[in-house]
Amino acid sequence: MSGLRVIVVEDEVLAAMMLEDLLSDLGCEVVASLGGLGQALDWLAAQDELPDGALLDVNLGGEMVFPFAEALAERQVPFAFATGYGALADDRFSEAPLIHKPVDLGRLSQVVAGFRG
Repeated sequence: MSGLRVIVVEDEVLAAMMLEDLLSDLGCEVVASLGGLGQALDWLAAQDELPDGALLDVNLGGEMVFPFAEALAERQVPFAFATGYGALADDRFSEAPLIHKPVDLGRLSQVVAGFRG
């Protein structure tokens, strides 16, 4: 997974820091860590080079991350949801990997390896 460029979209600072550390341990480069839906959409719109993948918290301070997931899907950027919920509330993304919080490094490694295609 060395060299994979990954973004984190997580509104809880400690959870974001944990994900960043775990991704770094896996050899990934965290190119952005974003805390809100608007911030994430603005960041993506400004990019010339897309990330290799993204980890998305489902609920960002009361806003669902699904519009950002749609924007990633349109750009063919793979993503996974990291959530404390048991299942997703939106069937459009049933094929996206789901990582339950607290995040298990083994599961994270499997999911991130899938970003390579």
